Amino acid sequence: MPSLDRQDNLFVLDLGDGENRFHPDWLTAVSAALLEVEKAEGPRALVTTATGKFYSNGLDLDWLFAHADRHQDYVISVHELFARMLSLPVITVAALQGHTFAAGAMLSLAHDFRVMRTDRGYWCLPEADINIPFTPGMTALVQSRLAPQTAHEAMLTARRYGGADAHAAGIVDQAVPEDAVLSAAVELARAQMSKAGGTLGAIKARMYTSALATLRDTANPLG
Repeated sequence: MPSLDRQDNLFVLDLGDGENRFHPDWLTAVSAALLEVEKAEGPRALVTTATGKFYSNGLDLDWLFAHADRHQDYVISVHELFARMLSLPVITVAALQGHTFAAGAMLSLAHDFRVMRTDRGYWCLPEADINIPFTPGMTALVQSRLAPQTAHEAMLTARRYGGADAHAAGIVDQAVPEDAVLSAAVELARAQMSKAGGTLGAIKARMYTSALATLRDTANPLG
């Protein structure tokens, strides 16, 4: 399960040591961590990472198929996680130490910055291959955070981007060796932590007004 560690003014959220799929209990734990970061006072920043082979493999499809009657509520909760991260009033950096797929890749896009390892691991939106269409909220998030041609390729072809290719495409901000991923993310976060607060939150809210509105449309989240 996710765990939040505070190192002075830096929060580090470890998403877990498995596939880190979005089980409802996992979503609740991450939401609670974000609330703690948001409520803290003074300069601060957030780095998310994980332990092991995966950063996150996205939606918990096994749980979802077993609880089809809760499909809409589940999607609403996933959308709210994306919206919370996208509008969090602190600088956020995703340290992608492993595979980052589907909703996990979307979660990384909701961060302000991303650092990815160069030697192993892929960033991928596989929905076209697994026959699961993007929701309107997911589409809005991806298109708000990637250049149009990159979003087009990533969403339509389900391309798997290694670290160097992801950096070249503008998906991640840095691609570094495995042992430098977390330290590079921490350095990036620490350099910007003085900007935390209401002004930063307002800037994000206004930059992403359309995407946030679509993500928070609970009347028709599935389109």
